[in-house]
Amino acid sequence: MPESLAYNLNFLHPLLMWGLLALSGYGMFLGIKAKKTRTADAEARKPLIKGQFAKRHFQIGSLILVVMVIGNFGGMAVTYLNNGKLFVGPHLLVGITMTCMVVAAASLTPLMQHGNLIARKVHVGLNMALMTLFLWQALSGVQILNNIWEKRPA
Repeated sequence: MPESLAYNLNFLHPLLMWGLLALSGYGMFLGIKAKKTRTADAEARKPLIKGQFAKRHFQIGSLILVVMVIGNFGGMAVTYLNNGKLFVGPHLLVGITMTCMVVAAASLTPLMQHGNLIARKVHVGLNMALMTLFLWQALSGVQILNNIWEKRPA
């Protein structure tokens, strides 16, 4: 693989993850709207139903799941290709934890569709923790990008 291509691949993971952070924020917005629709009284629910928030939340959540898993493994693959090793540190470990959390949150969907309130609360809790970790990952990722940029080939 040409050295410049390998170097440029370093920027694919962060771009994908920043996009995923924005998409996750949108997914959270849709989830909040879906809850409002589900818990509203009959009169207030009528205009909210038109937004199909639950359906859109499910679709965006599915997209978040696949991009998170592929983005995580892609970031590890690029790091390994460029360095011959992975750097086991907080950014990697939190990223792996986040991937497990998003898989666990998505796996609760069938239970939530059957009205399981505990599954719904666990789903929300996992995703709120995930968003918090995601914000930290964005900051630690910028520090990693700065290190890569400073060591760029001449």
